[in-house]
Amino acid sequence: MTTNPKGKERIALAFLLSLLGILGPLNIDMYLPSFPDIANDLNARASLVQLSLTACLIGLAIGQAFIGPISDAKGRRKPLLISITLFALSSLLCALAPNITVLIAARFLQGFTASAGIVLSRAVVRDVFSGRELTAFFALLMVINSTAPMIAPMTGGAILLLPFADWHTIFYFLALLGLLIVFTISLKLKETLPPEKRVPSSIRHSLKTMGDLIKDRSYIGYTLTVGFIHGGSFAYVSGTPFVYQDLYGVSPQMFSILFGINGLAIIAGSFIVGRFSRKFTERSLLRAGTIIAVSATTVLLAMTIVKGPLASLVIPIFIYMTSMGIVLTSSFTLAMEKQGHRAGSASALIGLLPLLIGSLVSPLVSIDETTAIPMGVILFSTSLIGTLAFFGLTGRRRTAESLRSGKSANANG
Repeated sequence: MTTNPKGKERIALAFLLSLLGILGPLNIDMYLPSFPDIANDLNARASLVQLSLTACLIGLAIGQAFIGPISDAKGRRKPLLISITLFALSSLLCALAPNITVLIAARFLQGFTASAGIVLSRAVVRDVFSGRELTAFFALLMVINSTAPMIAPMTGGAILLLPFADWHTIFYFLALLGLLIVFTISLKLKETLPPEKRVPSSIRHSLKTMGDLIKDRSYIGYTLTVGFIHGGSFAYVSGTPFVYQDLYGVSPQMFSILFGINGLAIIAGSFIVGRFSRKFTERSLLRAGTIIAVSATTVLLAMTIVKGPLASLVIPIFIYMTSMGIVLTSSFTLAMEKQGHRAGSASALIGLLPLLIGSLVSPLVSIDETTAIPMGVILFSTSLIGTLAFFGLTGRRRTAESLRSGKSANANG
């Protein structure tokens, strides 16, 4: 595949990588409306049905740590074909699960295999694009992928409205989608990592690559920035259903609207990066994004403490989610620009950290169900830590050192 493709080739690549990128969000959110039906049909407690979602998130996190290094050694295309084929099979296993235990195990496998779509779509972008083109193309993907968390629950709900459908149908749909993606990859995606740029395949070398990435202060600074700010947003995802509906009396329909509006905020943030990346450096945009995140969550925390009106929470959360789009897009470009032959491992670590942090902070929102303060504290704290990582680890001197070491690594690769 050509470097920095243009025209129809660029559009085709954007479509294919978007299919891979949305696989994770669809896998997470699409079956949420069917939770009550699953509990009744499998005679399972609600907490066990919720555990199936946790298993999927863990699978998504662990899978990236495995598939990223493998792709650096074997290329992108073959691991993608194998992983997405297994995703289709694990989706079928979910649909046929006779009890909640099998469903939980199958959901882990779904997450593990779907992680290939997330991590390798990013690695392919790094293989094919560079410089400002990398920023602009990834911003385009973020705009497209940001729609998935909004449309996934609605799509699942729409499927359940069909006269012949139940919760099994959702997983049959995901299995069919997986097979469609495999067919498309086999026809349209060429290998983007040539053999001469691949790294040795061994556990020892994979661990060494991960160790080298962690030692790269600039890279780990950008990774921690997006890890904490994005990971903290899971507190918003798990906290707002309770805060809006139970504390502020918002109807489920209005909650869906407010949740969807914040999805538009992420799209707006990604669009800002793509639109202004030729006028401002990615670092300047990321700096603005982190400052906006801390400022918005500071206001949010204050409003939760004084029990302000609903609008005093909705507005700063919208601004915070806009900063999320800026941070996600610009931090990826800065972290990946000099990774070259280890782009798969680098992409895996970037994708892994937010999920791990999110799994840690999400339960903390329910420490005190009588107030929104825990959500405010978590969002402010994670935004602050992410911002401190950006300013503390990615300063101009350290960035210059990282660029020099990156060039050396690429020359050796």
